[in-house]
Amino acid sequence: MSNLKKVLITGSTGAIGEACARYFHDNDYFVYLHYRSKENKARELSAELINSEIIGFDIVNRDEVFAKLENLEIDVLVNNAGITKDNLFFFMKDDEWNDVINTSVNGTYYVTKALLKNMISNKNGAIINVASISGIVGNPGQTNYSAAKGAMISFTKALSAEVARYKIRVNVVAPGLIESEMTKDLPLKDMKKNIPLKRIGKPKDVAECVFFLGDKASYVTGEVLNISGGMVR
Repeated sequence: MSNLKKVLITGSTGAIGEACARYFHDNDYFVYLHYRSKENKARELSAELINSEIIGFDIVNRDEVFAKLENLEIDVLVNNAGITKDNLFFFMKDDEWNDVINTSVNGTYYVTKALLKNMISNKNGAIINVASISGIVGNPGQTNYSAAKGAMISFTKALSAEVARYKIRVNVVAPGLIESEMTKDLPLKDMKKNIPLKRIGKPKDVAECVFFLGDKASYVTGEVLNISGGMVR
């Protein structure tokens, strides 16, 4: 582990989080696998990935986040955890709004805040935030999710300008339709017609881009990388 770079991936038990974990691990990273409730799945994944460790906490609980992360030193942070609670705005309940905002926006804030001090001290690091094309174009029935992901994009641009002097890069990816828990109930076959590449994205398609931004793109910061097969351009 001492010779390996280290990455923390929040929401690592989801489709995109797991793909990112596997991709970083296969490219010689030690992977910290975050989970909130799916401990068994996190343990199963960790058993497959030799150089890994699980970390459980609720990202909307500031005290839990800081207790687990404040002394952790990593090279790359992937803020991937997110949820959807879709509803038309007129019918949206307060908890549907608050839960989505708290997870994507406040969760990203707490996790980044807890880890950034050591990144600054080390004058090294890369942060990749996983947003969505919903945060770029807005989707009906997703005012909460679109607001949360749009906030992550703006957060990325502002933070990147603040921490560049410490050799820390901050970028954001905006996936489109990706095969995952969040899209399993959508009419994906019909939706492919609106995608120039004529296919639904795979979690690995996102993982490749996240790894590029985290490990390779040494002169890229403050950018939004759209991963939608040309659907949004």
